[in-house]
Parts: sequence; C-alpha cells; structure tokens
Amino acid sequence: MMLPKSCYYFFILSFFFACNTQSDSFNQFIQSSAVKHFSLHIKNGEIIDGSGQPGFQSDLLIQNDKIVYIGKVDTAAIAVDQTIDAAGKVVTPGFIDIHSHGDPLETPDFQNFLAMGVTTISLGKDGFSPSFENIGAWMQRVTDTVPGVNVALFVGHSTLRTLTGVNYNPQPTPEMLEEMGDLLRRQLDAGCFGMTTGLEYIPGMYAAEEELVYLAKIVGKAGKIITSHMRNEDDNAIERSIEELLKQGQYCPVNVSHLKVVYGKGQERAEEILRVLGNARAKGIKVTADMYPYTASYTGIGILFPDWAKAPNDYGEVVKNKRKALADFLFKKVNARNGPEATLLGTAPFSGKTLAEIAKELNKSFVDVLIDDIGPNGASGAYFVMDEDLQNRILQDSSVMVSSDGSPTSRHPRGYGTFAEIIETYVNQKQLLSLEAAIRKMTSLPAQTMRLEHRGVLLKDKKADVLVFDPNRVKAKATYENPFQLAEGFDVVIVNGQISLKNGKFSARRHGQMLKAAAHNAGTLTSR
Repeated sequence: MMLPKSCYYFFILSFFFACNTQSDSFNQFIQSSAVKHFSLHIKNGEIIDGSGQPGFQSDLLIQNDKIVYIGKVDTAAIAVDQTIDAAGKVVTPGFIDIHSHGDPLETPDFQNFLAMGVTTISLGKDGFSPSFENIGAWMQRVTDTVPGVNVALFVGHSTLRTLTGVNYNPQPTPEMLEEMGDLLRRQLDAGCFGMTTGLEYIPGMYAAEEELVYLAKIVGKAGKIITSHMRNEDDNAIERSIEELLKQGQYCPVNVSHLKVVYGKGQERAEEILRVLGNARAKGIKVTADMYPYTASYTGIGILFPDWAKAPNDYGEVVKNKRKALADFLFKKVNARNGPEATLLGTAPFSGKTLAEIAKELNKSFVDVLIDDIGPNGASGAYFVMDEDLQNRILQDSSVMVSSDGSPTSRHPRGYGTFAEIIETYVNQKQLLSLEAAIRKMTSLPAQTMRLEHRGVLLKDKKADVLVFDPNRVKAKATYENPFQLAEGFDVVIVNGQISLKNGKFSARRHGQMLKAAAHNAGTLTSR
C-alpha cells in the first residue's frame, strides 16, 4: 500500500529529529565528562532495559564497572578499548537468580550460571547459610576468592537455630529467642540481604509462629526481606502455608520461594493461589514469589519420610519398632506423588535411576528400598509432581519472578537451563511471555525484591552486568538424563564491566563480587 507523501515527510523529519536529539545528548555527555576513553562500547543493539518496557535501538558505553551512557555514540569523539557490535541482537541486564545454591569457596567459577546469562546469584536459601557466627569472615573469603558471578547472601533460619543451640527445640525460651535475634541482627548488619526459612526441613520445621514473627520483626526493622521454602507445598496445604508466611509479612516483605502446588491441577487452581497473594497485597503486605520452569522439584529424599522418622528421632529405632507404620506411610506418600516412577534419584549409587528402576534391580519393593537402602538422609532426587498448566499460569503473574533453585552440582536441569528455558520455551515457543516481560522477571523484579539497588536495569551509573544475545538462538541443553550441559546462545556475558563469556569461551579470570546489603532502617536499604 502506498502511503501519502506527507507521511514520508513525517517519517524523514522524525528520523532527523531523533538523530539530532541523540547527537545533542551525546555532545552534552562528552562535554561534561572528564573521561574520553572508555572500556567498552556496545553498538547497534536493541536495549531491553529490564523495566518491562519495549526495547529501543541504542548504544551503550561502559567505563570500568559502570554504565556511563546510553544513546547514540559518536565514535570519532572518543576512544574505546573494545567494541561489541550487537546488530540483530538484544542488550539486557545480567540475570539475577533470587534462589540458587552453590559454594563459592569450592566451585567459584559458576560457569553453569554464566552460560545462561546469570550474573548475580543468591545463596543461604531454604533456611541454610554458611555456618559462621562471624559471617563477615566468610564474606571476606569469598571476596578474596573472586567468584565468577556476583554473590548475595541471606541468613538461614535453620542455621540460626543450629549456631545458637536451639536446634530441634520446638519451644525456645525467651533467652534463646533473644540469642537467635542478636545473631540475626549481626549477620544482617554484616551485609546479608534478608533471612530465609526452610520450614519443610529440620530443624526449621520445629519453629512455631511466635518464633517466626519475632525474627520477622527484626528483619523488617532492618528493612530487609524473608524468603521462604514454606512448610508444606501440597495442594491441600498450600493456602495454610502461605497464610503462615503472610503473618510474618505484616512485619517485613516476604517472598514465596520456588512457588509450586504439588498435586494441584489446572489454571483455575493457579488463579486461586494467585488470588491469595493478590488479596494480601491489597491489604498492604509486600509479597512476591519466584519459580523455576520445570514440573519436577529436586530435594533430599527425606521429603518422602514422616517427621517422626527424622532427627532428632533415632531412625534405627523407628525402623525396629515402627517398620509397618513407616512402610504404610511411604507407600501412600510415594503413590500420592505419582508413584515410584516419578522419583528420579540424583546421588550415588543410584544417580539417574527412578525409584521403580532401583526396586526392580534390587528385586524388592520400592518401600523396602527406601527403608533399608536409602533412608531419610541417603539421597536427593527429582520428583515429577507438578502440573504444567498450573505452573504456566503462575509464571505469567506480574509479581512472580524466575529462579533456578539450582547449583553447579545438583542433578536437575534447572541448574544449567532455567533462564535459557524461559526464553527458548516460554517466550519463543509457547509465547506465554513477551521478551520484555521475561527479562523483567529475571532482572529488575528480583533486584527490587532484594533491594539490590545498583543492578537489574540498564541505566546510567548502574553496575555494568550486561548481556548481548539473539533470543532466537538461546537453547537450554540440560536434561534430566544429562543435567550438566551448558546453555547456549548468550553471546556476551559481562560481569562488573568485564567480559566473562564471549562466543562460548569463558574468560580466564573471574569478575564477580561478594555483594553486601548496607545496614539501614526499613525503607532505606541500599546495596553496594
């Protein structure tokens, strides 16, 4: 169709106006800047800044570890150490994993995260953090090690119980609570970003409402957040678990870790869960959630066992005196979780085999395998217990962000594939998310939730954690059979202004930092 001549004039005038405006902006920038030599120039890319807004064509200048300019760059007026041509690609903030695992002192490279575009990970999850009373000493060791990605640490509630001697006590005395609270304050002041709970695990499961609210008040006063592996993620208990967390949410922001509804089915059920969270926000409670894009969870085999068969109880005595009750419980529990075929072991000596396959090999029932060959502490595994339609609907909610719940070593594809899977499957194939919405869920939303002030968006003076990639080439290669395959398609991964991955090759040096949240009163938290 031919356009009127006036339209062509309009487009031409708009083009020249935009060029002149960008030129004026750059001229003003370069005139006001004392620096004329820059570390890195990314040109011709589509900037998707992390806010959720549509992308726009622009250049980006980096000096040392900061973004110093976004706009059209006149290369004749400056000198740069390195130029990256991002034509046909998008330029986004580095992804932030709000729920991840790993040990930066043992496996500091974190190439699994870098390969899927993650530049910042969060540790200390599910209630367990490094077992140091002086957590600052651990942070200094990470700083000295120089991790491959940025590391943000949370205080583990179960670790607080262990370090203070509360352990399995369901009713700590006021003096015990005060000791836990004092340690929590010190660790928050040292730079932790909040507290995590793992109420489905020991010893966190022994905490009652009074204890959790007491600690939530301390977290809230510090202006930080609680993220929670809730007490029970089963379909018949999920609302109760959320309500327990929302009581803590009266005193500090709260986040549901790896939100799922075990046994739940369908979009309508997802809407019911999202309505609980929405109603809480309408009442002024700050609540968010994160999730990973897989229908199998991954955790210790103890999740199948009853509480009375786990510490502090003596498992040997339980087997001796309550074997029939234990066998009945395990039979019902496993079959309710889609049967022994739906439990895939991830640790030796049964790695890569389902519980059904192991039972066949050993010529015994899967119940006897669990009781005699594995026990509540003898393995970890993937459990195929989630409904795709339900999880897809939860992922689409604007308050839900992406997390991997993965690590460099766990046998679940989420540790190597999550963020690539979001783009490959949920943006490109299923088209459940726009690219801009997906990027927001992996950048600015977790940054806002953690109050990670200097990262998560592409803006002047923000830290230069930046990705350059073609969304159509992103592939999650990890599978349940081979979970340790690196993602593909993230052409350039920049951490703190330094190129950590380019065209499939990792830098010989690591460029991450141990991040610390500054100690401030509620509402004024910043990070450095």
